Amino acid sequence: MSWSFPIATVRGTVIRIHVTFFLLLAWIGAMHATRGGMAEALAGIAFIAAVFACVVLHELGHAAAASRYGIATPDITLLPIGGLARLERIPEEPWREIAIALAGPAVNVAICLLLLVVIGAMPAPEEGLAVEDPRTGFLARLFWVNAFLVIFNMIPAFPMDGGRVLRAALTFRMGHRRATHAAATVGQAVAIMLGFAGLFGAPLLIFIALFVWLGAAAESAEVDLRATTRGMLAADAMETRFEALPPEADVAMAAEALLRTPQQDFPVVDGRGRILGLLTRDAIIHTLRQQGPETPVADAMREVPRVPRRMPLQDAIKGLQESPAVAVEDADGRLAGLLTAANLADLLALRG
Repeated sequence: MSWSFPIATVRGTVIRIHVTFFLLLAWIGAMHATRGGMAEALAGIAFIAAVFACVVLHELGHAAAASRYGIATPDITLLPIGGLARLERIPEEPWREIAIALAGPAVNVAICLLLLVVIGAMPAPEEGLAVEDPRTGFLARLFWVNAFLVIFNMIPAFPMDGGRVLRAALTFRMGHRRATHAAATVGQAVAIMLGFAGLFGAPLLIFIALFVWLGAAAESAEVDLRATTRGMLAADAMETRFEALPPEADVAMAAEALLRTPQQDFPVVDGRGRILGLLTRDAIIHTLRQQGPETPVADAMREVPRVPRRMPLQDAIKGLQESPAVAVEDADGRLAGLLTAANLADLLALRG
């Protein structure tokens, strides 16, 4: 995920922090400092750090369960609203998805039980209503936050764990694709209710509602993409009519091509037809402004993922997560075509 950086690696899973997470820490620190000075600010930040440590353990629970089914978790990103574990793929077998989904909340339940042993008694419910007050017991507040994480994550709405359990349960009756659409619809209905509730003095609920709505829509779109591209090869979906630039061209020539053609990105190809890199629209504009029109395109291009023609399309399009295009090469390493988000959207529309 962009705007994030790694802080640790656990069994092959990279733990990343999004820069907006520090805005949360700054806001928590400032809020507590206005009430009780620096000591209270540090106590507030320490508590948030402990909460997000539990969030990381929650996401690692998903990763551990997924690894039992041969599914890797490349990274976990910490956001102000929680954690996001990016699985290599989502299993379409219902029981496996249920096991992976429940593994996260199960970690929070285990943390609650451990805290009960340490505290020696059930924390008072009033302490759960004052989790932002550092004068309340640290461990008691942490207990109630983990209890809340269990309840919140089991709401049957994508992209929460409860939404995935709902989808898996529906899959037994209506198949994976229809079950995903049904669960996504439930998730978006929950998002509407959360957003409406947020209008009455809880702006954080509006932010969560937006996250739930977009997550449900993304999950539905992803399953449509997987269903549409199943059995297809990269060569079946690549775009073959495009203009390429030679490495000796300058940015002025690229700008002229940008105006003359509908393309936004241009492959840079040598005399043997091998792709050297990709020149994006943003790079053209930035280089024109900062370095001038005589700058060689080789100085402004970026790396581009490369896949063979016969690679399964579902694997080939993973490169679009890091690049605006994926280069499809023939058996001799020459550029045969490009995969872009635009021609994948056309594919979905035509085959939908």
